[in-house]
Amino acid sequence: MKKVVVLTGAGMSAESGISTFRDAGGLWEKYPVEQVATPEGYAANPKLVIDFYNERRKQLLEVEPNMGHILLAGLEKDFDVTVITQNVDNLHERAGSSKVIHLHGELTKVTSSRHPDDPRYVKELAPENYEVKIGDLADDGSQLRPFIVWFGEPVPMIETAIEYTEMADVFVIIGTSMNVYPAAGLLNYVRPGVPVFLIDPNPVNISSGRKIHVISKGASAGMEELEKILSNML
Repeated sequence: MKKVVVLTGAGMSAESGISTFRDAGGLWEKYPVEQVATPEGYAANPKLVIDFYNERRKQLLEVEPNMGHILLAGLEKDFDVTVITQNVDNLHERAGSSKVIHLHGELTKVTSSRHPDDPRYVKELAPENYEVKIGDLADDGSQLRPFIVWFGEPVPMIETAIEYTEMADVFVIIGTSMNVYPAAGLLNYVRPGVPVFLIDPNPVNISSGRKIHVISKGASAGMEELEKILSNML
C-alpha cells in the first residue's frame, strides 16, 4: 500500500469555521502572540492564557470537520495515510483519520506547567469539562496548562514527523503558509522523485527547488481534485 503523508495547516480547518491566526482578522490581531502563545506570556498572566484556550476549546463544540477532512480520511481505504498537522483542533480525528501527528499540541488536552512534555501528566478533557480554572492541578501538583507547543518551546513530535516524511511515496501539503518551522522544513526530507502536491487557494512561497504540483483551491475542492489524481496511481 502506497504511503501518503499529508502536512496540514490552518487552511485545512478554515472551511470548518476555525479562526486562523495569521490571516486578516485572525486571532493574532486580537491577541498578541507574546501574551497567549509563549511561556513568558503564560508566566506573566496564566489566567489570560488559560481563558484564551478555554474559548478556543468551546469553539470546537460548534464546528464540524469539512469535506476536506472527510475526503482525506477516506483515502485510508486505498492508501497508508499519515496526517502531520500544525493544527491543534481535533477535526482530523473526528473525520476518521486514524494516524494523526500533532506537531503543535492538542487543544483538547492539558498538561503539567512544570513538565509539559511528560506523557504521565497529559490528559484528555471530556467536552463537558473544557473549562480549565486557576487552581486545577496536574498530578505533579502544578497548574494544569494547555497541551500546546508555544513559540520558543521545543516541538517533541518533529522527529516522528521526519521519519514518516522520509518514508512517503506521495507528499501532500494543505493549507499551510510553509512559514512556521520546523514544520516547513519537512519538505526537505521528502525523497527525490516522490510526487509533491500543494493544495492552497493562496500563493505559497516554497523555495525548495523541487517540482510541486499546485492545486489552487481550498481544502475541500482541492481534496476532491487530489482524490482523482491519486486514484490513477493505484
